[in-house]
Amino acid sequence: MTSIRKLLQQYNLRPQKGLGQNFLEDAGALNRIIQAAEISSDDTILEIGPGLGSLTTLLAQNCQRVVAVELDTKLAAALEEILRPFPNVELIRADILEVNLNELFDQPGYLVVANIPYYITSALLRQLLEAKHPPHRVVLTVQSEVAERICASAGNLSLLALSVQVYGQPEIVDQIPSAAFYPEPKIDSAVVRIEIYPDPRIPRSRLDLFFRLIKAGFSQKRKTLLNSLSAGMGWDKEHTASLLAQAGIDPQRRAQTLSLEEWGEVVANTDILGPSPA
Repeated sequence: MTSIRKLLQQYNLRPQKGLGQNFLEDAGALNRIIQAAEISSDDTILEIGPGLGSLTTLLAQNCQRVVAVELDTKLAAALEEILRPFPNVELIRADILEVNLNELFDQPGYLVVANIPYYITSALLRQLLEAKHPPHRVVLTVQSEVAERICASAGNLSLLALSVQVYGQPEIVDQIPSAAFYPEPKIDSAVVRIEIYPDPRIPRSRLDLFFRLIKAGFSQKRKTLLNSLSAGMGWDKEHTASLLAQAGIDPQRRAQTLSLEEWGEVVANTDILGPSPA
């Protein structure tokens, strides 16, 4: 594999800090990502931000088809030449956040494997998980701190953790030091694998309500659920207290202490009690 530095020099390119371009060049880390993805020969894989193809070429050797989406047009031009020996790679020049995944993939079951620009992590995860045809496994290299937030358990949950865990089971499968990238970022990274459930843990018909409730709960996360839900949902406190009591939840608790199952109880009892009379 040609080094990232040599490829950048060969194609007269410079990493674009504004696009979050830190290229993973450690062969061991790249191979561990491939192993974590558990790729089969008939898989279709979506890669976001293929850069100079270090991961793309490995993916192409292990699956049936790779769809690589690259925003940087200069990188994409170089990639076309680099990936020429791999006819099973389709390169799309686009912003992944503006790509219609439902048109790109007409059925679920593909994989997502990528070393992504970190600034799009939250938006990308929501796009992937809420797609009509979602992947069945997602393997992403993200900031270590973000990986820990995604995989957090009750007592330390966040909007991000709940937004992922309602759709799939995440785990950290590898740690990648900053020295594995060029240019070297200031922080270490981790590889997160998310196994997507056949159906979300909250009924699909209630997902909009679920997201409204957790956003309200975390909008003032230093406050109790009684106060944050009342303010965020526009309920009077008596109604909120009654709802939480029906769900078996102490109204003095804070949003981050609730498990996903407990949020499910809040959703269910919101349906039962209906909107606040206030």
